[in-house]
Amino acid sequence: MKIFLDTANRDLIKKWVGTGLVDGVTTNPSLLSKEGTNPKEVLLDICKMVEGDVSIEVVAKSPEDVYKQAHEIAKLASNVVVKIPCETQYLPVINKLSQEGVQLNITLVFSPLQALLVAKLGVKYISPFVGRWDDISTDGIGLIDEIVQLKANYDFESEILAASIRHLIHWKNAAMAGADIVTLPPTLIEQAMKHPLTDKGIELFDNDWKKVGKNSPLE
Repeated sequence: MKIFLDTANRDLIKKWVGTGLVDGVTTNPSLLSKEGTNPKEVLLDICKMVEGDVSIEVVAKSPEDVYKQAHEIAKLASNVVVKIPCETQYLPVINKLSQEGVQLNITLVFSPLQALLVAKLGVKYISPFVGRWDDISTDGIGLIDEIVQLKANYDFESEILAASIRHLIHWKNAAMAGADIVTLPPTLIEQAMKHPLTDKGIELFDNDWKKVGKNSPLE
């Protein structure tokens, strides 16, 4: 499973890129709004920091403006993927951009049929949102299950990018369901690496090694 960071914070991206775990970054208008008043500078920095894809979302509204802005965003760097919301009015735009070779991430997907329709247009990523379904007492992971089954049935090339991941159970269940990618807050990677039995084991080994009185097992 590929791991994308869902953040526009450059310090956090730098930290986690250094681990070798990060395959890409997803941003959105809300995340960018937290990083100051020069979003272009932030995005250019992120694109340089990450070898994988960086998703950048359009903020234009009319289909004509979305089309124009998508091309402008795509020119920002070679690893940019343009995010467009899954709305009916944008289907012709998505189709045209896809045919023109613009890499697309269709975001705010909340149903299997939405995913199937945009997959037919040849987009690179489909982003079903898990946590926002859970917010209204509906099983968000069930959406991932169904889209994964549709991909198996029809062998479409679009990658399933599980988004709106709120906690470790979301992440684990998205992985078990077979999502191609998960995008998540960096704090979840930190949480995933922590386990009380790991800490207890390290403490036990350290205490036992102190009895040997050596700095290295090679001494």
